[in-house]
Order: sequence, then structure tokens, then C-alpha cells
Amino acid sequence: MEKNEKVLFAELDAYIDGLPSKQGALISVLHKAQDIFGYLPKEVQSHVAQKLDIPASKVYGVLTFYSFFTMTQKGKHRVNVCMGTACFVRGADKILHKFERDLNLKANTTSEDGLWSLDALRCIGACGLAPIITVNGKSYGRLVEDDVTGIIETCLAEEGK
Repeated sequence: MEKNEKVLFAELDAYIDGLPSKQGALISVLHKAQDIFGYLPKEVQSHVAQKLDIPASKVYGVLTFYSFFTMTQKGKHRVNVCMGTACFVRGADKILHKFERDLNLKANTTSEDGLWSLDALRCIGACGLAPIITVNGKSYGRLVEDDVTGIIETCLAEEGK
């Protein structure tokens, strides 16, 4: 294990050890682990299972049930397009296709340079803002296709490119 990984696991351990109870904490621990590591590889899943004293199969079951969690490394800029019913009927498919064209990237993939990830999610729970996306955790609601280019440009400007 690299020193950097040791630091990341120590941060996760501190979070778990600080919980008032480990019972029922799996989802919050997985959110924290994904925030720390960027994704949830097998090593992190096993570590969480051991720390919470639950079977690894339970951790895996939760990861594969909720579309928010990912077991593959994502890009620096994470674009999540909600494809839930409210978003879809208000044009989320057009927004997703515009991101695919502008980023030259298919949905649910990461660019080869590691700069972008584009994911289509079932629902992010903000139907009143449909269609909605999140980019690096920031929400953009009531979008139209023409908003996509500006969002991409904002991400690139924020990193100084």
C-alpha cells in the first residue's frame, strides 16, 4: 500500500471510528469512502466490510443497487445527468447527447485523459429542478441543451485551462 493510500484509509478509519454507532452506517460510510477515494474499488469495499463487521457481499450489494456509487475510477470532472422520469420528459436525453457530442464521450464512461466522466443516473431526487445534472457535486437545474457548452467551459476555466 502506498503512503498516499495509507493516508486515505486513515481518513476513512477516523470517520468510521467517530460514528456514534456502526449499525446502519453502511451508506453514509460508502459516501464518505467515495468522497475520499473517488470510487470504491475492491480493497476499499473489503476495508469497509471489515471495519463495520459486515459481510463484503452486503457492501457489494449496496454498491450495485444504488447508481450513485461507482467501482471504477472517474475523471477529474464528474458529470451526472439525471435520467429519471421527470428529467427525461423535460429533455434530459438531449442534454446527455449534447455532453456526449461536446466531450466526445459516451455515457457511463471516462475519457482516456482522465479529465471527464459522464454518467446517466436513474434519479438524483431533485425532480422540481428537472432536467438536472450535477458536475463535481454542484447542481444545475432546469437546463436546456444550450447550457451544456457553458458548463463545460466553466469547468475548464476553473482549472486554469
